Parts: sequence; structure tokens; C-alpha cells
Amino acid sequence: MTYKLYQFKECPYCAKVRGYLQENKIECELINVSYDRDSEERKMLLKQSGVGTVPVLQHNEKFIGDSTRIIEYLNEHHTK
Repeated sequence: MTYKLYQFKECPYCAKVRGYLQENKIECELINVSYDRDSEERKMLLKQSGVGTVPVLQHNEKFIGDSTRIIEYLNEHHTK
């Protein structure tokens, strides 16, 4: 399974997801995004996930925003 986490290093919600990934030994590519909400990358994340903030998890073609929803998704879909 391929996961990508769009995030800011300083974001506490991103840290929550990174901690979950680490505790559960889930490999995930970390992608640092611009703080600028008007950047093309942030606009793409908003369009794909429906949220304008990070973290956003991408799994194949699916985008999930909100740290709690991301962890719930990983609990349901990641095979250990």
C-alpha cells in the first residue's frame, strides 16, 4: 500500500498522524506543503480532500483530510 501524507512539520495534527504511523510501523511518504493557502498544491488538496488544511493522507486515488479521519481510515484499511 502506498501512502502519502501532506503536512507541515510544525503542525500538531500532522504530528499526531506521524506518531500513529510510526507506532504502527506504517510506511508513508511525507510531503511538506506550502503554508500559502493560495498555492496550487493546497488548492489541489482542497479539491481532492474537501478540507483546506493539513494533514491530508493520499492512498492511491483517495484523499482523506482531518487527523482523526485519517487514523480511522488507517485502522480500517491498513493490513498489518
